[in-house]
Amino acid sequence: MVVQDPLLCDLPIQVTLEEVNSQIALEYGQAMTVRVCKMDGEVMPVVVVQNATVLDLKKAIQRYVQLKQEREGGIQHISWSYVWRTYHLISAGEKLTEDRKKLRESFTSLRLGNQNPSVGQTLPFLKIFPSYGIRNRDEVSFIKKLRQK
Repeated sequence: MVVQDPLLCDLPIQVTLEEVNSQIALEYGQAMTVRVCKMDGEVMPVVVVQNATVLDLKKAIQRYVQLKQEREGGIQHISWSYVWRTYHLISAGEKLTEDRKKLRESFTSLRLGNQNPSVGQTLPFLKIFPSYGIRNRDEVSFIKKLRQK
């Protein structure tokens, strides 16, 4: 059934509910794919929600690697605390150092001024939350951290 669906046909045979939901979210524009480039040249297409943080991306990378290892049969233990302690994620030359910072810009529209249009104009105001400006299909790479002295 999944194999015949044009939306889900690219998913692996041993697909998880999480992967199906991610694929559907991509189709509806509620998620984006971040292409994570490993140092050996492998590219991992990792799916995160549109308002994801750096920490969400890190967790999605861990889940992607875990599922890949389970499917290939070679279960290896990876110390993710070691990975994040030793490597930065980098996008367009900028290190993704703040785990709580958003990957993509998000806006909140606020109205200031008189709220009665018959009396006067309202002034629209957009609040832009800080982000790294990562968009759908952008690449993120690993870079070794320099030791602090």
